[in-house]
Amino acid sequence: MPRHPRLAAVVTATAALGALAAGPASAGDPAVTDPRVVAHFDFAAGETPENIALEPDGSADLTFAFAHRVVRVTRQGVTTPVATLPDVPGGHSPVGGPVASGIARAHDGTLYVNYVTGTKETGVWRIAPGGGAPEQIGFFPADSFPNGLALDEKCDTLYAADTGLGRVWSLPVTGGEPTVWATGAALEPTVEIPFGANGLKVHHGAVWVSNTAQSTLLRIPVREDRTAGPIETRATGLNFIDDFAFTGHGDTVLAALIMDDTLELVRPDGTHKPVLTAADGLDNPTSAAVRAKSVYVPSAAYFTTPDPDPNLLLARISKNKL
Repeated sequence: MPRHPRLAAVVTATAALGALAAGPASAGDPAVTDPRVVAHFDFAAGETPENIALEPDGSADLTFAFAHRVVRVTRQGVTTPVATLPDVPGGHSPVGGPVASGIARAHDGTLYVNYVTGTKETGVWRIAPGGGAPEQIGFFPADSFPNGLALDEKCDTLYAADTGLGRVWSLPVTGGEPTVWATGAALEPTVEIPFGANGLKVHHGAVWVSNTAQSTLLRIPVREDRTAGPIETRATGLNFIDDFAFTGHGDTVLAALIMDDTLELVRPDGTHKPVLTAADGLDNPTSAAVRAKSVYVPSAAYFTTPDPDPNLLLARISKNKL
């Protein structure tokens, strides 16, 4: 979630609320250990990692929001370019210029990326396996802010969380204009914080969404006819939650709390606790990804002064069935 000055002003007022939902450690909690920053990026060049998808070899595909680029970072920290989204003259977003946001990967290596420009170029862009020039396939309203992105390959559908309009869109992988898939007050931003539905994952027959303004984690069942079921609130008190990842087959989540410099473990019952902090190297974490015994956490350093440190952190995560 890119830089916005209004967020910083309300951090202190809401930070105490998160403690109300925090719970004691559970014997079933997965352990997150041995954090290490494997790559540092250039904030001045717009290398602010916003979202992440993983390659089969464990490399991470990252969107650089303000550079509107996609790069690939190995587990050893070697960074190579994948693609650059086109410049958009006169392009803008609620956080300044055009930004690249969510990313999803298909099994064949195709990458899908959300691009927010305030123009007709806003929407989903496809990058062919192996890289190359991105192609716009999803044509979203110019005033939308497609952020978190997930692909359900079982039904060839992309889902995107709209941070500004407070909704979830669906789009076939063949492209076109999106359909409003889910709406409701639980997805919307607030007057104080204009960032609503943000992170998004497809998991166990449901679309899960974070709401930054409302500090919540939501679950939306996918009905048999592929329409959205009633929105369920699964956790509260997640201050400035950005994107998130599941630790395994169950409903335990690792959530990036961007303003608290924290990776929060969220249990299926909604209680939660921090497992990584700024002391481990987090600097405004934006998202997370889990593969086997590893968790990846990009940090964008959007709000850090005077020495922002956008980076990619890896840590070990214990196997669990939660």
